[in-house]
Amino acid sequence: MASFLEKLKSGLSKTRRSFVDNIVQAVTGKARLDAAIVEELENTLIAADVGPEVTTALIEHLRERVALGKASSRDEVVATMKSFLQERLQMPMNGKTRADFFAPLAHPNVIMIVGVNGVGKTTTIAKIANQFRQRGKSVLVAAADTFRAAAADQLEIWAQRANVDIVRTKAGADPASVVFDAMKAAQTRAINIVIIDTAGRLHTKSNLMEELKKMVRVVDRVMPGAPHEVLLVLDANTGQNGLRQAEVFFKDVGVTGLVVTKLDGTAKGGILFAIQDKLKIPVRFIGVGEGIDDLQPFEAREFVEALFE
Repeated sequence: MASFLEKLKSGLSKTRRSFVDNIVQAVTGKARLDAAIVEELENTLIAADVGPEVTTALIEHLRERVALGKASSRDEVVATMKSFLQERLQMPMNGKTRADFFAPLAHPNVIMIVGVNGVGKTTTIAKIANQFRQRGKSVLVAAADTFRAAAADQLEIWAQRANVDIVRTKAGADPASVVFDAMKAAQTRAINIVIIDTAGRLHTKSNLMEELKKMVRVVDRVMPGAPHEVLLVLDANTGQNGLRQAEVFFKDVGVTGLVVTKLDGTAKGGILFAIQDKLKIPVRFIGVGEGIDDLQPFEAREFVEALFE
Protein backbone atom coordinates (compact mmCIF):
# COMPACT_ATOMS: atom_id res chain seq x y z
CA MET A 1 0.00 0.00 0.00
CA ALA A 2 1.35 3.43 -0.97
CA SER A 3 2.40 5.74 1.87
CA PHE A 4 0.74 9.12 2.35
CA LEU A 5 3.88 10.87 1.04
CA GLU A 6 3.84 8.74 -2.11
CA LYS A 7 0.15 9.54 -2.61
CA LEU A 8 0.89 13.23 -2.07
CA LYS A 9 3.67 13.23 -4.67
CA SER A 10 1.39 11.46 -7.12
CA GLY A 11 -1.56 13.70 -6.27
CA LEU A 12 0.44 16.86 -6.90
CA SER A 13 1.61 15.69 -10.33
CA LYS A 14 -0.93 17.82 -12.23
CA THR A 15 -0.05 20.91 -10.21
CA ARG A 16 3.63 20.15 -10.76
CA ARG A 17 3.21 19.88 -14.53
CA SER A 18 1.10 23.03 -14.84
CA PHE A 19 3.12 25.11 -12.41
CA VAL A 20 6.63 24.02 -11.43
CA ASP A 21 7.81 22.42 -14.68
CA ASN A 22 6.72 25.37 -16.80
CA ILE A 23 8.52 27.90 -14.60
CA VAL A 24 11.72 25.89 -14.38
CA GLN A 25 11.74 25.50 -18.17
CA ALA A 26 11.07 29.21 -18.75
CA VAL A 27 13.80 30.49 -16.41
CA THR A 28 16.60 27.94 -16.77
CA GLY A 29 19.61 29.31 -18.63
CA LYS A 30 18.35 32.90 -18.77
CA ALA A 31 20.61 35.84 -17.92
CA ARG A 32 17.58 38.05 -17.31
CA LEU A 33 13.82 37.81 -17.28
CA ASP A 34 12.48 39.90 -20.14
CA ALA A 35 8.86 41.00 -20.55
CA ALA A 36 7.88 37.91 -22.55
CA ILE A 37 9.24 35.53 -19.91
CA VAL A 38 7.59 37.47 -17.08
CA GLU A 39 4.25 37.32 -18.88
CA GLU A 40 4.65 33.58 -19.34
CA LEU A 41 5.48 33.15 -15.65
CA GLU A 42 2.49 35.26 -14.61
CA ASN A 43 0.12 33.22 -16.77
CA THR A 44 1.53 29.96 -15.40
CA LEU A 45 1.21 31.01 -11.76
CA ILE A 46 -2.26 32.50 -12.13
CA ALA A 47 -3.45 29.34 -13.92
CA ALA A 48 -2.25 27.29 -10.91
CA ASP A 49 -4.27 29.62 -8.62
CA VAL A 50 -1.21 30.80 -6.74
CA GLY A 51 -2.79 34.26 -6.54
CA PRO A 52 -1.59 37.71 -7.70
CA GLU A 53 0.31 38.67 -4.54
CA VAL A 54 2.36 35.47 -4.36
CA THR A 55 2.84 35.54 -8.14
CA THR A 56 4.31 39.05 -8.04
CA ALA A 57 6.56 38.21 -5.10
CA LEU A 58 7.84 34.98 -6.66
CA ILE A 59 8.60 36.60 -10.04
CA GLU A 60 10.46 39.44 -8.34
CA HIS A 61 12.46 36.94 -6.27
CA LEU A 62 13.34 34.94 -9.39
CA ARG A 63 14.29 38.14 -11.23
CA GLU A 64 16.72 39.10 -8.44
CA ARG A 65 18.31 35.64 -8.30
CA VAL A 66 18.67 35.50 -12.09
CA ALA A 67 20.31 38.96 -12.12
CA LEU A 68 22.79 37.77 -9.50
CA GLY A 69 23.60 34.69 -11.56
CA LYS A 70 22.20 32.42 -8.85
CA ALA A 71 19.25 31.02 -10.79
CA SER A 72 20.58 30.02 -14.19
CA SER A 73 20.89 26.24 -13.99
CA ARG A 74 17.87 24.01 -13.52
CA ASP A 75 18.99 22.99 -10.02
CA GLU A 76 19.43 26.63 -9.00
CA VAL A 77 15.97 27.58 -10.29
CA VAL A 78 14.40 24.66 -8.42
CA ALA A 79 16.27 25.49 -5.21
CA THR A 80 15.23 29.16 -5.48
CA MET A 81 11.57 28.29 -5.93
CA LYS A 82 11.54 25.66 -3.20
CA SER A 83 13.02 27.97 -0.59
CA PHE A 84 10.68 30.81 -1.56
CA LEU A 85 7.50 28.70 -1.52
CA GLN A 86 8.38 26.95 1.72
CA GLU A 87 9.03 30.30 3.36
CA ARG A 88 5.64 31.62 2.17
CA LEU A 89 3.90 28.65 3.77
CA GLN A 90 5.73 29.29 7.05
CA MET A 91 5.05 33.03 7.31
CA PRO A 92 3.67 34.33 10.63
CA MET A 93 0.00 33.50 11.07
CA ASN A 94 -2.73 35.43 12.87
CA GLY A 95 -2.73 35.64 16.65
CA LYS A 96 -5.17 32.73 17.10
CA THR A 97 -2.83 30.21 15.51
CA ARG A 98 -1.00 27.75 17.71
CA ALA A 99 1.81 25.49 16.68
CA ASP A 100 0.50 22.14 17.92
CA PHE A 101 -3.02 21.45 16.72
CA PHE A 102 -3.20 18.26 18.80
CA ALA A 103 -2.38 19.96 22.11
CA PRO A 104 -5.81 20.67 23.70
CA LEU A 105 -6.41 24.21 24.90
CA ALA A 106 -9.15 23.08 27.27
CA HIS A 107 -11.28 20.09 28.26
CA PRO A 108 -13.19 19.59 26.19
CA ASN A 109 -11.27 21.07 23.30
CA VAL A 110 -13.91 22.09 20.75
CA ILE A 111 -13.37 21.99 16.99
CA MET A 112 -16.03 23.16 14.54
CA ILE A 113 -15.92 21.99 10.92
CA VAL A 114 -17.43 24.30 8.28
CA GLY A 115 -17.60 24.53 4.49
CA VAL A 116 -19.82 24.24 1.46
CA ASN A 117 -21.49 21.06 0.27
CA GLY A 118 -19.43 18.30 -1.27
CA VAL A 119 -15.98 19.19 0.06
CA GLY A 120 -15.68 16.16 2.35
CA LYS A 121 -16.53 17.55 5.80
CA THR A 122 -17.97 14.29 7.18
CA THR A 123 -15.01 12.15 6.22
CA THR A 124 -12.64 14.89 7.39
CA ILE A 125 -14.24 14.77 10.85
CA ALA A 126 -13.77 11.02 11.11
CA LYS A 127 -10.17 11.22 9.96
CA ILE A 128 -9.28 13.97 12.45
CA ALA A 129 -11.15 12.13 15.21
CA ASN A 130 -9.15 9.01 14.40
CA GLN A 131 -5.88 10.91 14.75
CA PHE A 132 -6.88 12.29 18.14
CA ARG A 133 -7.91 8.82 19.29
CA GLN A 134 -4.57 7.42 18.15
CA ARG A 135 -2.97 10.03 20.41
CA GLY A 136 -4.93 8.69 23.37
CA LYS A 137 -7.70 11.33 23.42
CA SER A 138 -11.39 10.61 23.92
CA VAL A 139 -13.51 12.11 21.15
CA LEU A 140 -17.19 13.00 20.74
CA VAL A 141 -18.62 14.11 17.39
CA ALA A 142 -21.77 16.23 17.15
CA ALA A 143 -24.03 15.61 14.15
CA ALA A 144 -25.24 19.20 13.76
CA ASP A 145 -25.99 18.80 10.06
CA THR A 146 -29.72 18.24 10.54
CA PHE A 147 -30.76 19.37 7.05
CA ARG A 148 -29.77 16.28 5.11
CA ALA A 149 -31.65 13.22 6.31
CA ALA A 150 -28.68 10.94 5.66
CA ALA A 151 -26.04 13.26 7.10
CA ALA A 152 -26.17 11.92 10.67
CA ASP A 153 -26.30 8.33 9.40
CA GLN A 154 -23.20 8.89 7.31
CA LEU A 155 -21.38 10.55 10.20
CA GLU A 156 -22.34 7.70 12.52
CA ILE A 157 -20.85 5.14 10.14
CA TRP A 158 -17.60 7.09 10.02
CA ALA A 159 -17.62 7.60 13.79
CA GLN A 160 -17.86 3.84 14.21
CA ARG A 161 -14.88 3.37 11.88
CA ALA A 162 -12.90 5.84 13.97
CA ASN A 163 -14.21 4.24 17.18
CA VAL A 164 -15.53 7.50 18.66
CA ASP A 165 -18.85 8.53 20.24
CA ILE A 166 -21.56 10.59 18.52
CA VAL A 167 -24.43 12.84 19.60
CA ARG A 168 -27.26 13.14 17.08
CA THR A 169 -30.95 13.91 16.82
CA LYS A 170 -33.75 13.66 14.29
CA ALA A 171 -33.57 15.33 10.89
CA GLY A 172 -34.85 18.89 10.85
CA ALA A 173 -34.02 19.64 14.48
CA ASP A 174 -32.32 22.88 15.49
CA PRO A 175 -28.57 22.39 14.87
CA ALA A 176 -27.76 24.63 17.83
CA SER A 177 -29.63 22.24 20.14
CA VAL A 178 -27.44 19.35 18.95
CA VAL A 179 -24.37 21.44 19.68
CA PHE A 180 -25.67 22.27 23.16
CA ASP A 181 -26.40 18.60 23.94
CA ALA A 182 -22.97 17.53 22.69
CA MET A 183 -21.19 20.14 24.79
CA LYS A 184 -23.07 19.13 27.92
CA ALA A 185 -22.44 15.43 27.23
CA ALA A 186 -18.74 16.07 26.75
CA GLN A 187 -18.51 17.94 30.05
CA THR A 188 -20.42 15.22 31.89
CA ARG A 189 -18.31 12.41 30.45
CA ALA A 190 -14.99 14.31 30.73
CA ILE A 191 -14.41 13.99 26.98
CA ASN A 192 -11.15 15.47 25.65
CA ILE A 193 -12.21 16.52 22.15
CA VAL A 194 -15.55 17.61 20.65
CA ILE A 195 -15.76 17.85 16.85
CA ILE A 196 -18.88 19.54 15.49
CA ASP A 197 -20.20 18.71 12.03
CA THR A 198 -22.20 21.48 10.34
CA ALA A 199 -24.43 21.51 7.29
CA GLY A 200 -22.81 22.44 4.03
CA ARG A 201 -23.71 26.01 3.24
CA LEU A 202 -22.88 28.34 0.41
CA HIS A 203 -20.81 31.27 1.63
CA THR A 204 -23.25 33.52 -0.27
CA LYS A 205 -26.33 32.45 1.74
CA SER A 206 -26.57 34.94 4.60
CA ASN A 207 -29.35 33.10 6.49
CA LEU A 208 -27.30 29.92 6.69
CA MET A 209 -24.24 31.84 7.79
CA GLU A 210 -26.33 33.44 10.54
CA GLU A 211 -27.28 29.97 11.74
CA LEU A 212 -23.62 29.02 11.84
CA LYS A 213 -22.89 32.09 13.96
CA LYS A 214 -25.69 31.00 16.31
CA MET A 215 -23.96 27.65 16.82
CA VAL A 216 -20.72 29.45 17.64
CA ARG A 217 -22.57 31.54 20.23
CA VAL A 218 -24.10 28.43 21.81
CA VAL A 219 -20.69 26.79 22.11
CA ASP A 220 -19.24 29.91 23.69
CA ARG A 221 -22.17 30.16 26.12
CA VAL A 222 -21.65 26.60 27.37
CA MET A 223 -17.87 26.95 27.41
CA PRO A 224 -16.50 30.51 27.21
CA GLY A 225 -13.71 30.80 24.66
CA ALA A 226 -14.88 27.85 22.57
CA PRO A 227 -14.80 26.77 19.80
CA HIS A 228 -11.04 26.59 20.06
CA GLU A 229 -10.62 25.80 16.37
CA VAL A 230 -12.87 26.50 13.38
CA LEU A 231 -11.62 24.49 10.42
CA LEU A 232 -12.79 25.35 6.92
CA VAL A 233 -12.77 22.36 4.57
CA LEU A 234 -11.96 23.29 0.96
CA ASP A 235 -11.93 21.18 -2.19
CA ALA A 236 -8.61 21.92 -3.93
CA ASN A 237 -10.37 21.76 -7.30
CA THR A 238 -12.34 24.95 -6.56
CA GLY A 239 -9.26 27.13 -7.02
CA GLN A 240 -9.89 30.85 -6.56
CA ASN A 241 -13.48 30.18 -5.50
CA GLY A 242 -11.93 28.51 -2.47
CA LEU A 243 -10.27 31.80 -1.58
CA ARG A 244 -13.62 33.60 -1.76
CA GLN A 245 -15.18 30.94 0.47
CA ALA A 246 -12.33 31.31 2.95
CA GLU A 247 -12.70 35.10 3.08
CA VAL A 248 -16.42 34.94 3.93
CA PHE A 249 -16.15 32.15 6.49
CA PHE A 250 -13.14 33.88 8.04
CA LYS A 251 -15.10 37.11 8.43
CA ASP A 252 -18.31 35.50 9.74
CA VAL A 253 -17.13 32.71 12.04
CA GLY A 254 -13.43 33.32 12.61
CA VAL A 255 -11.86 30.41 10.73
CA THR A 256 -8.59 29.41 12.40
CA GLY A 257 -7.33 26.81 9.95
CA LEU A 258 -7.87 25.06 6.63
CA VAL A 259 -8.34 21.49 5.55
CA VAL A 260 -7.62 21.12 1.84
CA THR A 261 -9.08 17.93 0.39
CA LYS A 262 -8.89 16.22 -3.01
CA LEU A 263 -5.36 17.35 -3.79
CA ASP A 264 -5.03 14.13 -5.75
CA GLY A 265 -5.85 14.90 -9.35
CA THR A 266 -6.06 18.70 -9.35
CA ALA A 267 -3.85 21.23 -11.14
CA LYS A 268 -4.91 23.95 -8.69
CA GLY A 269 -2.74 23.02 -5.70
CA GLY A 270 -1.34 26.56 -5.76
CA ILE A 271 -4.46 27.75 -3.95
CA LEU A 272 -2.78 26.84 -0.64
CA PHE A 273 -0.27 29.64 -1.19
CA ALA A 274 -2.95 32.17 -2.16
CA ILE A 275 -5.20 31.56 0.86
CA GLN A 276 -2.44 31.41 3.42
CA ASP A 277 -0.88 34.59 2.02
CA LYS A 278 -4.21 36.47 1.96
CA LEU A 279 -5.73 35.46 5.30
CA LYS A 280 -2.70 34.38 7.35
CA ILE A 281 -4.46 31.22 8.50
CA PRO A 282 -2.61 27.90 8.47
CA VAL A 283 -3.35 24.82 6.45
CA ARG A 284 -3.88 22.23 9.19
CA PHE A 285 -4.54 19.11 7.09
CA ILE A 286 -4.34 18.00 3.48
CA GLY A 287 -6.14 15.06 1.91
CA VAL A 288 -5.27 12.85 -1.03
CA GLY A 289 -7.92 10.13 -0.91
CA GLU A 290 -10.95 8.58 0.78
CA GLY A 291 -9.20 6.25 3.24
CA ILE A 292 -9.15 7.09 6.94
CA ASP A 293 -5.37 7.60 6.73
CA ASP A 294 -5.53 9.74 3.58
CA LEU A 295 -5.76 12.98 5.56
CA GLN A 296 -2.61 14.06 7.34
CA PRO A 297 -1.32 17.12 9.23
CA PHE A 298 0.13 19.65 6.82
CA GLU A 299 3.90 20.08 6.75
CA ALA A 300 5.15 22.93 4.56
CA ARG A 301 8.52 21.35 3.81
CA GLU A 302 6.99 17.98 2.94
CA PHE A 303 4.39 19.63 0.70
CA VAL A 304 6.95 21.69 -1.23
CA GLU A 305 9.30 18.72 -1.60
CA ALA A 306 6.42 16.62 -2.95
CA LEU A 307 5.50 19.43 -5.34
CA PHE A 308 8.96 19.32 -6.88
CA GLU A 309 9.47 15.53 -6.97
